Amino acid sequence: MKKLPAVTIHYCSQCNWLLRAGWMAQELLNTFSTDLASVTLVPGTGGIYQILVDETLIWDRKTDGGFPDAAALKQRLRDHCFPERSLGHTDNKARKDETAGG
Repeated sequence: MKKLPAVTIHYCSQCNWLLRAGWMAQELLNTFSTDLASVTLVPGTGGIYQILVDETLIWDRKTDGGFPDAAALKQRLRDHCFPERSLGHTDNKARKDETAGG
């Protein structure tokens, strides 16, 4: 049996980013519900906002230039863990944006 991926969201409690982290956790659980082992919120300091799948960093606020929108994060998680999976309307919107030039 294949081990399910675990997502960890490190967020800055000094910056009051708990609600943002919680919302992102809810978005991931809503989309990937039974395909994830867990989504864990870990408070930190210093402006941290990082999202890891197991030990792999898939989003870093400082290097990725801000916070992800839900669709972008779902696509990164999907590409990393479930590349064959369709995200439905999220994928359709991304293809439409690419053909429109942005």
